Amino acid sequence: MKVLSLKQPWAELILLGKKKIEIRKWNTKFRGEFLIHASKKPDKDAMEKFGFENLPCGFIVGKSNLVGVKKYLDKKEHKKDEDKHLANSSFGNFGFILEDSKRIKPIFAKGNLGFWNFDFKT
Repeated sequence: MKVLSLKQPWAELILLGKKKIEIRKWNTKFRGEFLIHASKKPDKDAMEKFGFENLPCGFIVGKSNLVGVKKYLDKKEHKKDEDKHLANSSFGNFGFILEDSKRIKPIFAKGNLGFWNFDFKT
């Protein structure tokens, strides 16, 4: 199954339903269900900003459905969706639109860049 690694607290904010768009500097043609991996190292500034102290890192923590990608053409358009992606324009111009995000029992996994494959048998 496809997996996308995100630093905490971004993974947690998706699972809480507060983050509906994941911002990236790259586009993807992938659509469908994927697993959410919380990277080994958190984003310390974002952890403090959103009031988190201790979140699972180095685990697959949830799943979501990528239903589309929005290309942000300028900072004004990016700012308009800030309540959905919670990020600034330095994170990238592509917004992965997410639906049906759910928490799962954590599974230890090493992360990777981009979408990567996870085999449940390992």
